[in-house]
Amino acid sequence: MTLLRLLRPLALVALTAAASLPVRAENLSGAYLAARQADMSSDFSAYVEYGTRALALDPGNTDIMSSLLAAQVGLGNFDEAVAVARRLEQVAPEDQVAGMVLLAEAVNHEDWARVLELQGRGYSVGGLLDGMVTAWAELGTGRMSQALAVFEEFAAKPGSETFVLYHQAMALALVGDYGAAARILSGEAGPSLQLNRDGIVAYAQILSQLERNSDAVEMLDLVMPEVGDAATKNLRDRLAAGESLPFEAIASPAQAIAEAFYAVADSLVSEVDASVILLYSRVAEFCDPKFSYAILLSAELLELMDRYPLAVETYGRIKPDSPVYPQAALGRAEALRRWGKTEEAIGALRVLAEAYPDNILVQMSLGDTLRFERRYGEATPAYDAAVALLEGDDPSQWSLYFYRGVTHERVGRWEQAEADFRKALALNPGEARVLNYLGYSFVEMNRNLGEALEMIELAVRNRPNDGYITDSLGWVYYRLGRYPEAVVQMERAVELLPLDPVVNDHLGDTLWAVGRRLEARFQWKRALSFITDETEMNEIDPDRIRRKLQIGLDAVLDEEGAPPLNRSDDNG
Repeated sequence: MTLLRLLRPLALVALTAAASLPVRAENLSGAYLAARQADMSSDFSAYVEYGTRALALDPGNTDIMSSLLAAQVGLGNFDEAVAVARRLEQVAPEDQVAGMVLLAEAVNHEDWARVLELQGRGYSVGGLLDGMVTAWAELGTGRMSQALAVFEEFAAKPGSETFVLYHQAMALALVGDYGAAARILSGEAGPSLQLNRDGIVAYAQILSQLERNSDAVEMLDLVMPEVGDAATKNLRDRLAAGESLPFEAIASPAQAIAEAFYAVADSLVSEVDASVILLYSRVAEFCDPKFSYAILLSAELLELMDRYPLAVETYGRIKPDSPVYPQAALGRAEALRRWGKTEEAIGALRVLAEAYPDNILVQMSLGDTLRFERRYGEATPAYDAAVALLEGDDPSQWSLYFYRGVTHERVGRWEQAEADFRKALALNPGEARVLNYLGYSFVEMNRNLGEALEMIELAVRNRPNDGYITDSLGWVYYRLGRYPEAVVQMERAVELLPLDPVVNDHLGDTLWAVGRRLEARFQWKRALSFITDETEMNEIDPDRIRRKLQIGLDAVLDEEGAPPLNRSDDNG
């Protein structure tokens, strides 16, 4: 059996069954088809609606039942999911999703005898997770020796040692054996563990219980650059002041099992379909409804699946006292923006920026969102606030200066824009986007063309398949009067960006410059046809293109008082 069967397509046998019910066949087939469409698009709410209708007409169909269960889990409707799982258990005891939900229900209620009984009946959530559930359930019943035996069994399996040892250390700390827990976390009792933020906090609390606050402070100082959030800094200050910190990292076996499900889900993010991972993160939520990391992961997965209303609701469940609240609030704002609720997203970001004035990511996100909406003047102060929080220079900061430079350039503050672009290049000299933007800006202003050419040529070398950068190279050749070279680059740019109006317009100009006038007019017509409401109109002038079609590029340049085309190199 595969690890999961999630939102599987309705079986053909189900449609065959519908045909055998002449009185209800039309309604049943319609419900099946609507449910199937919802299934394919991961529209959980729609599947619940139509799947419930189909199941009412065909109560014994296990395929519908299983997909309905997965949809309820996807929505986070655990009470409804349990009801479906119990029903499915009676007719398809091998269904793995039902087994996961029933196990999660028992964990949620801390019914450890029920957990072990379900596992004894063959309900499985996957090999390593099965072991962690068993070990923590044994601890929950008070059988620590059996729990340790399970941990040791699974730690011996290839590829699982560090994961299992971490859980073993948490179990030992939960029952008060801080010395044994510390030996595992320090690497004395086995391999060195790569601890995440929560693991670091847990280790610090364990060391404090052992009256080793100075060791805890030293450990925190080593990792502070990676996990230096306000809560961790506060923890360090309390340790340095000699305070004895209680062990609070794991409060119960249910919380530990939730973390195990979350860890598996988080490890699969780049490898497995989001709808599959969502099942694990939702089950983690069910095991521990206050587990903010699992809630955050569920929301992020829903956003990846374009289920923006549900993502917004899920992000909103994370409370302000959670260490991941700023991240969740940023995610919620982005989901609102993608949902089309732009003003609500900007309003939420403004509130967040006031609440977290020292958070660079928050200030940048506000600036980015306003920039996406082309509200450049409003975006600049947010970027200013972010820049003011920088300490020293770091190559990773290039994008902040670059995006602030864009907002300056778009509202006509060229001196400030150029300063930001050059700062971005000083931090990251080979960044193609900055090289192209600054070089292209010089070309449009018809200044510093030699420097512009060097910048754009380097940008093309770094990103040879970027159509916009290739267009810039062709355009600087055009400005320099190197028309045959310009045509080569422009034709390449149109290959890369065939529907871009600006690129097609540029190709038309270069073709005209080398005497290929019929082709030039064809490209100008194409450029006009590709202009949409999303086109940046400050980069293209439809009326100018129409005028070029009427009288030609040479006459338009003459009307504008611009220098004529330079054909001194006999290029046409």
